[in-house]
Amino acid sequence: MSVGQKIKKLRKEKGFTQSELAKKLDVVSTAVSAWERDANKPMMDKLTIMSELFNVPISHFFDVEDIQSNLIPVQPNFVKIPILGVIACGDPITAIENHDGYRYEPEEILPKGNLFYLKTKGDSMEPTIPNNSYVLIREQPEVEYGEIAAVLVNGDTEMTLKRVKKQGSSIFLMPDNPKHDPIFVDENNPARIIGKAVRYTQEL
Repeated sequence: MSVGQKIKKLRKEKGFTQSELAKKLDVVSTAVSAWERDANKPMMDKLTIMSELFNVPISHFFDVEDIQSNLIPVQPNFVKIPILGVIACGDPITAIENHDGYRYEPEEILPKGNLFYLKTKGDSMEPTIPNNSYVLIREQPEVEYGEIAAVLVNGDTEMTLKRVKKQGSSIFLMPDNPKHDPIFVDENNPARIIGKAVRYTQEL
């Protein structure tokens, strides 16, 4: 049985449509259709998610003959990183702490520390970080001058992604897009850094 046939069988056993499975894997439904027709093959991170979703070992998707003949290359270990809602790249928006699924990343390319993803909304950090990007955040209370951070403002009720700059005892949360105004932080308008932006990715 081919990889595509196995995916189709497991999907139907779970009662998922192609669209429902695609949503869980964060891909377009045509990708699932292509896999099941064996017109294309899923990446290893998607197979890892499906192995957990369908409660089967990752080896289930491969033929024993393929494994024994070393046709399948050694893959890195993937780490499940939670997506914690949305962060504003513009005017701060109400902080969201709910889980919004997971993204899987190769362990070997990840920095150390507690990691999570936030999805951006707005254009204040363009062109550095486009709207609707997934930004990898490493939890830490401080960042260096000029680094981009996820910051809680307005009494920890709103969250924004900005470049942190300091001038004396003053702190400014700076957008990269000149169309937006900086946020001035003082005792009347406090802010709390929750993590450093490490990198971003986008879905095509």
